[in-house]
Amino acid sequence: MKKSQASVAPYSLVEDIGILVKFKLSLMVVISSALSYLILARSEFLLLEFALLVGGGLFITFAANALNQSLEREYDKLMTRTANRPVATGRMSLSFGVLIAGIFCTIGVLLLALLSLPAAILGMVSFVIYAFIYTPLKRYSTIAIPVGAVPGALPTLIAGIVATNGFTIEAICLFGLQYLWQFPHFWSIAWIGHQDYKRAGFKLINDVGGLPDPKYGLYSAVYASLSLFLVFLFNGYTLIHPVVMIGMIALIAMYSYFGWNLYKLNNAVAARKLMFSSFIYLPLLFILFYANSFFN
Repeated sequence: MKKSQASVAPYSLVEDIGILVKFKLSLMVVISSALSYLILARSEFLLLEFALLVGGGLFITFAANALNQSLEREYDKLMTRTANRPVATGRMSLSFGVLIAGIFCTIGVLLLALLSLPAAILGMVSFVIYAFIYTPLKRYSTIAIPVGAVPGALPTLIAGIVATNGFTIEAICLFGLQYLWQFPHFWSIAWIGHQDYKRAGFKLINDVGGLPDPKYGLYSAVYASLSLFLVFLFNGYTLIHPVVMIGMIALIAMYSYFGWNLYKLNNAVAARKLMFSSFIYLPLLFILFYANSFFN
């Protein structure tokens, strides 16, 4: 098979490692973890603790993404959006990709172990679920998304455990909010890349008449709306200022609306709007939680 021009384009090793670990996406995961720590630590904030948490979460996320690409190299070749990944193109060997994953996972777990044993265990659980359960499950069932959402949200719970030295209702609420956020986010991405995913044999969303099932837009609206329950539950333990609460309700309503819009239109434009709203929604929601700490 002929290699595309993109596949033979010159890349530095640093650039390829950045692609392998999905650097920008990993940063987004860690930002929500960092914000969770800031929200829950309040006056107990410790710079070293915060740095170890961010570093540990970042390296474990890097490791999970690296192993994911190494395991899926043959399928990545079949999709336009992933065909230029370093292991898929052969710019990076499978053994090197796995080595990077192993080194980064070890560093991440050790950094979290310096904070607490539960944090290190949950970090390892997150890596195992993502790489060894979610990754192969994508080819067999749409249940892969709720399974994959668990490791996607665990960094938030880990941050809560580190900040409060235990499992608190507030930490579980923040974990739940990130868990629910992922459904509209990944369903919109799966809608946009539906043909690509079908070509590679991934079963992320069901197909109806050659298009993604429109019910995923409805599901997105419902899952986004469920976040209100977690916000009110959080409020029962840590009071949320009325102005902040209004902002949170407005954000959740916006996210729900874009899910409903996808249900009504079931087209790529609506899917992109939902995807881009997801990039804005979660950081703003967590920033509002952090801003609320200044009212208490």
